[in-house]
Amino acid sequence: MGMLCAVSFNRYGRLYYLDPAGFSPQVGDRVLVPTDDGPEVAECVWAPQWVSEDTDGFPKLVGLAGEDDLRRDELIRKRKAEAKVAAKKLIREHMLPMKVVAVDHVVDAGGQGPRTTIYFTAPHRVDFRSLVRDLGATLRCRVELRQLSARDSARVQGGIGSCGRDLCCATFLTDFEPVTIRMAKDQDLPLNPLRISGACGRLMCCLKYEHPLYQQFQASAPPVGSRVTTPEGDGRVVGHSVPRDAVVVRLDADGSRCSCSRASVCGPRKAHDERYG
Repeated sequence: MGMLCAVSFNRYGRLYYLDPAGFSPQVGDRVLVPTDDGPEVAECVWAPQWVSEDTDGFPKLVGLAGEDDLRRDELIRKRKAEAKVAAKKLIREHMLPMKVVAVDHVVDAGGQGPRTTIYFTAPHRVDFRSLVRDLGATLRCRVELRQLSARDSARVQGGIGSCGRDLCCATFLTDFEPVTIRMAKDQDLPLNPLRISGACGRLMCCLKYEHPLYQQFQASAPPVGSRVTTPEGDGRVVGHSVPRDAVVVRLDADGSRCSCSRASVCGPRKAHDERYG
């Protein structure tokens, strides 16, 4: 048990949880967060509070951001904007099929001076050696270019999914787990790519969230077309309703349909055993 707070480097961006380390930042305060390139300024979006989980493995806040830290953060944001404009201009001049997704800038990269990292997407591998030279001469710093996959690009840019919420990959997902078309079939979803694809153009990550529930249901529920006995009478299974843990049965007596819980439906053999022992 310990205390945790949450911070974000960008508005509506991913939340990072840290041990407040004795500090008491309030919502909206600027704090210093440890990173590989040294402390960076972030905004506190969740004030420290006690949690039941073990907090020993969480990184600790470096402290509250001072005036010098805020000026340094403003300088970094300015350098990022300048680098993004310069990169887009030079990409057009070199006629490369690249799209700038994000820019990162470090004032002092391990004592080697400033470094700018430009993240981009492209339909294939791109020879950008001449572009790097021109960018280095324009920005007067060391420049690195990194190509992102479609999913990583969506994570970096963020956006709104078809559900109306912020993209999972841009908010809380830390790893991309494999998603297959079989998951969509098991959940009886339309196999229209526009319906089951996310903002990245790949299968939606959320297809995996409820898939174990569908697998468990299908392993124990009578399949569609099988004969069953229900509290309403005998009939044939014509559908499943996994969210309600029920099966849809068409009754033999009058042809009407009823929705029965999975536990209350049994096959003919089981029903015979229950009746005659």
